[in-house]
Amino acid sequence: MAADPKPVLLSGGNPQIPKGYGDAPVQAYIAAMPGWKSGVWRRLDTLIEKNVPGVAKAVKWNSPLYGPPGQGAEPTHWFLSIHCFDRYIKVAFFRGQSLDPVPPVASKSGDTRYFHIHEDDNVDAAAFADWVKQAAALPGEKM
Repeated sequence: MAADPKPVLLSGGNPQIPKGYGDAPVQAYIAAMPGWKSGVWRRLDTLIEKNVPGVAKAVKWNSPLYGPPGQGAEPTHWFLSIHCFDRYIKVAFFRGQSLDPVPPVASKSGDTRYFHIHEDDNVDAAAFADWVKQAAALPGEKM
């Protein structure tokens, strides 16, 4: 039996992972993230699971999505997504304008705010967890 081929890395090193629901496609994405990004996001994925028990997960459009629990096998509402770029991980909080404090990077689209994680950043786990809990409690973005 041939080994599974490694996922293709798209522009900026973003893994090309087939659309799928649940933890498995998200873990495949995390495993395929290049370099330091995989370890950093693995820790933050665990932090999200801890702070939003039963969090919904999926990969769509080559990006992991996280949603409030209780939506069934194919969730439709999301509070957070990530995307790999050459020098950072972009975390999108879809209702980020409603978070306190507001994540630092503005978006061209309404309520969305971004948090960028660079290789040498020391992510404040407590502050990130607070954003995640706040975001999960808000109405999710339908996608």
